[in-house]
Amino acid sequence: MAQDVKNPKFRRSFDASFKLQVVQMIKAQGLSVGQVCQDMNLVESVVRRWLGQFEAEQAGLPGIGKPITAEQQRIRQLESENRQLRGDVEILKKASAFFARELR
Repeated sequence: MAQDVKNPKFRRSFDASFKLQVVQMIKAQGLSVGQVCQDMNLVESVVRRWLGQFEAEQAGLPGIGKPITAEQQRIRQLESENRQLRGDVEILKKASAFFARELR
């Protein structure tokens, strides 16, 4: 997988655990954003976005983009399941009303 990082069409993707690790390096270890970006070959704007996402999640807000913390990931999963179940309940209500009319 020897792709050129400097190629403008090449886009790296990072999982939530990596993003959280980078944010914790900055928050817990007191490293500067610039230093972490230079050491890990990251773009500063991306890391600042991850910091904003993390701070929003810590404040209890959903933030923008994919969740970083495990709690927010679980909340988004449960919200998705909740939407699916509500949709299923609506379908069942309509089906039961339809069959109740058929039995009369």
